[in-house]
Amino acid sequence: MKQSAEERPNPSLQRKAAIAHGAALDHAGTVRVTPIANFDLDRTIFQTLEGAAPRFVMKTRIAKEAHWDEAAGARVQRAYEALNVGGKLPAIDAALLRFMVEECDFDVEHADGSFLDHLYFGFEYCAAHYPDRSPLVMLLHSILGTGTNTFAMKAEKIPALRALLGDFDWRHIEAFPSVLRLLYDEGLRRELWANVHRLDAIESLRLHRVIDNAPITLSGEDLRVQLNYHLIHLLDFLPVANWSTHQNDTSFILFRDLNALLEKSGQKRVTLAYTPAVGPRAPVGEALGLGARLTTLIPVRVSEKMSAASIRRFSQRIGHSLEYTLTFRT
Repeated sequence: MKQSAEERPNPSLQRKAAIAHGAALDHAGTVRVTPIANFDLDRTIFQTLEGAAPRFVMKTRIAKEAHWDEAAGARVQRAYEALNVGGKLPAIDAALLRFMVEECDFDVEHADGSFLDHLYFGFEYCAAHYPDRSPLVMLLHSILGTGTNTFAMKAEKIPALRALLGDFDWRHIEAFPSVLRLLYDEGLRRELWANVHRLDAIESLRLHRVIDNAPITLSGEDLRVQLNYHLIHLLDFLPVANWSTHQNDTSFILFRDLNALLEKSGQKRVTLAYTPAVGPRAPVGEALGLGARLTTLIPVRVSEKMSAASIRRFSQRIGHSLEYTLTFRT
């Protein structure tokens, strides 16, 4: 799927619904979910996954497409147009767009559409629902690496990218892939939960940049802001429907935990409504083959451990350290 970073894509209806309502939504009953025929995992950001079992599980989770009820789709479209996000988006510096076009490779698919679709979704959602923070972070959050060792640019281009960004945007963009890995690896989340009553007292987080393992530091305030950016990022990985069935999707697990952490600590700043799934596990309007049904039965805790182990393997392969230091004001 060839796209240009200079062209803002038209979001999917699932993305439009999230933006229009400022919410994570289970669309069961209004969509029919079917497997994508001849789906090629090697054309996605998950191309680097190894092992038949992990690749099968991931394929069953993302090789889907939603067919919307006509009336429901029309309601989403009207709500999205009424919000007029496109008319309120901040301009992107022309030199930065040229860098993305000429120096980066975004020609890879995402869980739903292209990688650029995913980046622009975060940009739009942030502009609409986290307006006191720069949406540019979400447009470039994975330019220095994804959680699966795919890189849109090479490390030697960092100085050129840095020159195009302000201090705030740069701090959050360079740290984003590293914080994402630490969240999946669980240790940081456990420490944050142990200190949920004093997240406002975090002084700093020292960690390592994914693309080149360089040591970097986030202030406590930057970390609190960063965690809200991650909630937007994870929103784009949620199942379109049947949340009770897909409770063990790893991104969904992390989304739920991070949302609860930010709410409990009083640090949730992005507008993003979420109502936990209720009701039976049986999917509505979604046909699951035997293998896909079996993957939904993996216990949540087992799925979480598998995800953490996968992240550690990915970091080990590129010499990236997952060690970090979290400090608090005394």
